[in-house]
Amino acid sequence: MSIKRFQVSGKFSDVSNSLQASDVLDYLPVAVYACDNLGYITDYNKSAATLWGREPEIGKDLWCGSSKILNNDNEPIAPDECPMARSLKEGVCIEGEPIIIERQDGTRINVLSYPVPRFDLSGTLIGGINTLIDITGQVKMDQKQAMLAAIVDTSDDAIISKTLQGIITSWNKAAERMFGYTEAETLGKHISIIIPANRIAEEETIINNIAKGNAIIHFETYRLTKYGKEIPISLSVSAIRDQDGRITGASKIARDLTDVYAADEKKAVLSAIVDTSDDAIINKNMQGIVTSWNKSAEKTFGYSQDEAVGKHISLIIPQDRLSEEEIIIQNISAGNRIDHFETIRIKKDGDTVPILLSVSPIKDKSGNVIGASKIARDISERKIAGAKQAMLAAIVDTSDDAIISKTLQGIVTSWNKAAEKTFGYTENEVIGKHISFLIPKDRLQEEEIIIRNVANGIRVDHFETVRLTKSGQPIPISLSVSPIKDDKGIVIGASKIARDISALKTALLKTQRYAEHLEVINSLSRTISEDLDMEVILQKITDITTQLTGAQFGAFIYTDRKLSTGEVYTLCTSSGASKQEFEQFNFIANSWLFNFAFTSNAIIRIDDINKVSLASKGLPRGHPPVASYLGVPLTESSANIIAGLFFVHAEAGMFTREHEVILQAISLQAVIALQNARLYKEVVNLNLKKDEFIGMASHELRTPLTSISGYLQILDRLETNEKSKRFVSKTVRQVRKLSSLVSDLLDVSKIEAGKLELNKRHFNIKRIVEEAIELIQDAQISHEINFKSNVDILNITADPQRIEQVIINLLTNAIKYSPAGKKVDVVLEDLGSEVKIGVKDSGIGIKPDKQKNIFNRFYRVEDLNPSMAGLGIGLYICKEITERHGGKLWVDSAYGAGSTFWFSLPVK
Repeated sequence: MSIKRFQVSGKFSDVSNSLQASDVLDYLPVAVYACDNLGYITDYNKSAATLWGREPEIGKDLWCGSSKILNNDNEPIAPDECPMARSLKEGVCIEGEPIIIERQDGTRINVLSYPVPRFDLSGTLIGGINTLIDITGQVKMDQKQAMLAAIVDTSDDAIISKTLQGIITSWNKAAERMFGYTEAETLGKHISIIIPANRIAEEETIINNIAKGNAIIHFETYRLTKYGKEIPISLSVSAIRDQDGRITGASKIARDLTDVYAADEKKAVLSAIVDTSDDAIINKNMQGIVTSWNKSAEKTFGYSQDEAVGKHISLIIPQDRLSEEEIIIQNISAGNRIDHFETIRIKKDGDTVPILLSVSPIKDKSGNVIGASKIARDISERKIAGAKQAMLAAIVDTSDDAIISKTLQGIVTSWNKAAEKTFGYTENEVIGKHISFLIPKDRLQEEEIIIRNVANGIRVDHFETVRLTKSGQPIPISLSVSPIKDDKGIVIGASKIARDISALKTALLKTQRYAEHLEVINSLSRTISEDLDMEVILQKITDITTQLTGAQFGAFIYTDRKLSTGEVYTLCTSSGASKQEFEQFNFIANSWLFNFAFTSNAIIRIDDINKVSLASKGLPRGHPPVASYLGVPLTESSANIIAGLFFVHAEAGMFTREHEVILQAISLQAVIALQNARLYKEVVNLNLKKDEFIGMASHELRTPLTSISGYLQILDRLETNEKSKRFVSKTVRQVRKLSSLVSDLLDVSKIEAGKLELNKRHFNIKRIVEEAIELIQDAQISHEINFKSNVDILNITADPQRIEQVIINLLTNAIKYSPAGKKVDVVLEDLGSEVKIGVKDSGIGIKPDKQKNIFNRFYRVEDLNPSMAGLGIGLYICKEITERHGGKLWVDSAYGAGSTFWFSLPVK
């Protein structure tokens, strides 16, 4: 650890002009937090909260967010002596001080602390920033390394490491005891110092396998001691890899099998005298010539008696084991027996067979040794079965599931450690007892069904049921039962695997409850987003949240004043009791019940409000009893609390952290919904005022415009000066445009008021289209209008004047928005049940993102040429007229390639 002094100024927000510092810090994988000059936490990132295991309280938690701080000796450090406190007191940076922080759940984490004091431009201490780097993994790794070193040092097995070239790099104490060499005598030497000359090839095979990443497991061989003695060992070899995964050497574990062999030999003494044994029994003279060869020998080695008798015993001895025979002869010559010597022999087909060899001296009448009797037992199956049995025993012993065996009469015959842990009984307490001690009385018939199935050889898989612990506590389990058969295939018992699924059941219930809550929240979100009636929204929010929390009463309290000015609360909605009932027991007057939430910007949950000091004020007469309390403020983005949700229950401790999380999510949606409803109400009011103004203004403008038009017509007839007549004519055209705009505004006003009248009658739609084209063509000579129809007469029932208004508007737009084009196409199609009319131009087109808005009232596409004037109500009126006839209006357009406006009308 080192300490440096330097000046740091600024706040988290100084990190970037374009990126919020909190965002940057939250993405950091290390914990970072800030304190003011008194040591109170003012900010922290997500990694800090994760490291501490909690969210600290800003301005309340001092120096650090953990429960405790300890030194590396696990001794508590006083809060004002922690690195952050010392950094602020001394005004210095502390780099990498190792400490231990303890969470509330008792978990301890090793970290390096890097506190840095912060000064303003005048050099005054304003706080500090601390970075905590989690080094728990490194500490544990160091501890693990030390533990492994201790294991190697204290192991009873020789543990040796070497390079791929065979140079010894480590040599533990057990290796010194086994082979006689000290560590100093072996390090740097080649491993061949302990390998017999006739087994050097084994080393090459081992190195080749290790270089390929293959482990050597329990390879039985012989090695030399310092004194030249060959000792049998079981050898396991694993690859040693560097940090990049490259194999750099090998680790050998050698176990001395001398005692094992001796024990097997001793056990084989009695088998030597059994002439009728199923084992191979071979006699030979002292020169190694086979003199007898039984049928088991024929079966074991594949040679017939005729093929073997008279031949040297080396017929079945591998080349690398011929020295064994010399040792055997030496022992027999001395009158010594060879009992249960485990070795390898060769069969006629070249396969090797592991055998257990027992050799006894054969003596003549005078007691002279004249030969040897060998009993060779094929131990191939025993090797396989032994390994399998050991593996199964290990599986049963280490299984997390309870594994129990019993007879068909229900008597327990085995009971593993997991069964002890699951049910509380030790093995001694249950062996020999009937399995019913685990079964609830109302489930005893399950045992009869299980035994019946098992007796018939039928497995029972993943049967979910309930069993009893020693303390009488029922626990849910998943039960699998298999029949146990003897070597004749007869069912003699049952093996039960019982898995405690308590955690799974709890998790499933929690997941189900979470899914239900989520569905309720989503449903509420959809409901309140679809409805803009504030009273309806508030009632739905109150009812659903009261149901979710399980509260007896719930209320939505609204206020738009600040508490400092004397808060007046308004009960908007209630649940669990009617609004009138709330008002009867003067709920609102008892404001201390919910002042908690209105004076805080956080959810307030109290398990028993009667233990709070304000409870001394008491409740109004007739007020139901209250214990559990939950207050949720609804806060706008300006941090202004506009309302609150309040829930109470007569019993204490009814509300949980889960309820807080759910209500937090709902409160955010509720605020948005309320804001939307409020905005909608304001928009509706503004629209009403606007429509009233448009209707009044349009009506008031129509009378003077009619008078102006009349005077201009009279003036046009009286004026003889050509120049003046042209001015009058232009003025008349402008007045007509203005009259048209006024008429459109009146139509909009009528549409909004629902007073747009349709005078329907039966008429030929083709004729109306032709008349509209003729009218526009006469007034606009810049464009040629082409008309195409697949019908001559098509009568429909509609308002011909309004339909003509739609066609004229579409034609006018087509000419206006295609100034460079010279042609407009009009299409009329008879589709049977409806007629479709299209007006196509080759103008500027409409961008895809704008097309959905062009039929909205007063909408004008942006970036238009200023000469293309308009109020943006023509297409809106056309759409309303079309839809009020039961038809529809739409557009097909490609930006820069023109547009086609279509509308359809029902024929009948």
